[in-house]
Amino acid sequence: MSPDLAPKPHTRLERLIAACAHGLIRWRVPVGLLLVALTVALGYAATRTRFDAGFNKLIPLRHEYMSAFLKHSKSFSGANRVLVNVRWKGKGDIYNAEFLRVLHAVTDEVFFTPGVNRAQVYSLFTPNVKYIEVTENGFVGEVVIPSRFSADAGGLAQVRSNVAKSGQIGNLVSNDLKAAMVRADLLEVDPQTGKNLDYGAVARRLDEIRARFASPDIEINIVGFAKVVGDVMEGMTTVMTFFAIAFGVTALMLWCYSRSLRLTVVALLVALLPVVWLLGILSLLGYGIDPMSVLVPFLIFSIGVSHAVQMTNAWKQDVAAGMSPQQAAGQAFRKLAIPGTLALLTNALGFMVIMLIDIPIVHELGMTACLGVMLMIVTNKVMLPIALSLVPRGAAASARPAALAARTGKWWKISALAEPGPGLVTIALALALLALGVHFSRHLQTGDIGAGAPELRADSRYNRDNAQITSQYSIGMDTLSVYAETSNLDEACLNWPVMSAVERFDIYMRGVDGVRSVSTVAGLARRAVAGSNEGNPRWAALPRTEAALRTGARSANPDLGFNDEGCATIHLVVFLRDHQGATLKHVVSEVQRFIAQEHTPNIRFRLAGGNGGVAAATNEAVEHAEVQMLASIFGAISLLCWLTFRSWKAVLCIIVPLTVVSILCNALMALLGIGLKVATLPVIALGVGVGVDYGIYLYERLQHEIERNGASLREAFFEAMRQRGTAAVFTALTMSIGVGTWAVSALKFQADMGVLLAFMFLVNALGAIFLLPALACWFDVRAKREVRLPAAVPSGLN
Repeated sequence: MSPDLAPKPHTRLERLIAACAHGLIRWRVPVGLLLVALTVALGYAATRTRFDAGFNKLIPLRHEYMSAFLKHSKSFSGANRVLVNVRWKGKGDIYNAEFLRVLHAVTDEVFFTPGVNRAQVYSLFTPNVKYIEVTENGFVGEVVIPSRFSADAGGLAQVRSNVAKSGQIGNLVSNDLKAAMVRADLLEVDPQTGKNLDYGAVARRLDEIRARFASPDIEINIVGFAKVVGDVMEGMTTVMTFFAIAFGVTALMLWCYSRSLRLTVVALLVALLPVVWLLGILSLLGYGIDPMSVLVPFLIFSIGVSHAVQMTNAWKQDVAAGMSPQQAAGQAFRKLAIPGTLALLTNALGFMVIMLIDIPIVHELGMTACLGVMLMIVTNKVMLPIALSLVPRGAAASARPAALAARTGKWWKISALAEPGPGLVTIALALALLALGVHFSRHLQTGDIGAGAPELRADSRYNRDNAQITSQYSIGMDTLSVYAETSNLDEACLNWPVMSAVERFDIYMRGVDGVRSVSTVAGLARRAVAGSNEGNPRWAALPRTEAALRTGARSANPDLGFNDEGCATIHLVVFLRDHQGATLKHVVSEVQRFIAQEHTPNIRFRLAGGNGGVAAATNEAVEHAEVQMLASIFGAISLLCWLTFRSWKAVLCIIVPLTVVSILCNALMALLGIGLKVATLPVIALGVGVGVDYGIYLYERLQHEIERNGASLREAFFEAMRQRGTAAVFTALTMSIGVGTWAVSALKFQADMGVLLAFMFLVNALGAIFLLPALACWFDVRAKREVRLPAAVPSGLN
């Protein structure tokens, strides 16, 4: 092609794009300086980016469970809880002076931790933990450890007796009497500062408590949402290390591909620009990055690399064909304006539709990523052509004829898939993979899989602490709260039908698989009634009269956390074996079955609180949004592709490979034991949004060759692969290797995302390369005029 000869525009849109390309190159210096100044300003703002974690971000606020949870969370223990377990490793049990001194000190430290709801702190040393006994003078209820406690033999014996009578063994005291716990709830807003709680500061304070009081005879175990966030934030150094590795891998492979240091630097810098702009804009708007969304900037960078490689590849080919760098930059803009913009819009759409999941953290992730992709349209379609126009012609010297011939030989062989025989074989293989994917994806579970914090590895300190606590106590971090709301009663806890309904719930749930224990005011009242009858278990029943129920009325003290004043609301706490999706689904279904069968007047049972209630609501929101989200993204991508190519055949050629890969991704998640949840569902949408790039780029060039040059389908696909395929394969391999290194990260959620993204990046590219031409062949995507293939393969194709 002559340096001054470029294809003339035929349509109004092509003329507009050509005019934009001409104006951009003509005014490249002032526009480039303006963008550089903008980058410097936003880069400075990006240095002030902060982490912004929040428990309420994880809650599907409009879910019916959460309406009950938010209504009663101020009165009863919520899901945002911290457990600090103090374990005695020396001889004997906890009833010794040294252990009780440490437990007392730990209780004080937790009590004065910023953000702790001090009314919801429970320990053997807090005044809201009491015992009840019957003496010759009547009922006596006192704190378990008196304020003037003396750690001599008599005082220790008294504490042992009080603990036994308090019913706290298995709750605040371990079943083996070797540990005791401090339990505290956190507030979302720190009352001391009036600002959102700094979970990183809370986690550091808890680590200080551990470091201060741990000794050869004392072990401290800490679990809770704040500790998970702290461990994730601590692991950010690892995340940054893997980002650096991925960046290095990308740079090395980009250099190997382009054989030009200038092109490598240009592509990397332009791919980084939307990340810098995004972080700077978020900082200026007063927003931060949630630790769970910290992977979004790298996704933006990966997409930027993908599009930058396509444009640099087009520029290099035109320079090698004889154009000047300025002409080649303008021509690359013209070639990729439509497919590149369409691909970026579908990327943005992929991020946008995940906001159908009614969870604030997902909305935040979707908005952040969508903004980043929209910024990429400016950096990729404006900044990159300007930068390429300034690159010397020598940077394109890597497009040597020999190297080009070696690549085209392979593409000519692959282009045979656009013929009926090989295409039919490819479609048959795709159908077989689809059948396997459908079979295995049926086993995909919604929610977490495994005990402890799924964001961390099973052998992490947090998950070891969680295992220690669950093995020692009848309770744990995983709780499901059910609220019994009463009406038209002055003192519902003295109403036998109401208490009987609560007791039936207590007994029913104890027999449900996945339930460790149940705590209700009815259970405490039964224990109090038995205590008034010499502790005889046969008397552990609810009396039927109000006067008799007053025998156990002390059990209805609001300080115990199982009811409010007048028992207008009764708090029923179900301690779960774990918070896996299957466990939660089964337990919640049993609660719903009980509620459906319960028709006692003046009482209404409502789900759900506790971290189990939040997780159950989240799982239902994710499960509900999955089909809706995928239908939305595939429908929108189909519409965009149809508007661009004006052909339902084009839509099917692009969408079918994406559909097959999405189902295979679900099958992979099922095989690897990765649940469908807030952290993984967006990956599928993002994989679809990013994976469609390959199909769009290839089909646009294929259609161009058929309609403008009258090429046969095989020739058109060969030319599409020659111009776009090498860049597509390179970007797929580069991004897959980059994110694949995350698989060994200490953060489990990063490892899971790395595996899934690597799979989606690579297999979507393979689907576009192998399945798209076969579909085009069998959908009869033909040239407008027949062009016979030469009798022999053209020179240089072997």
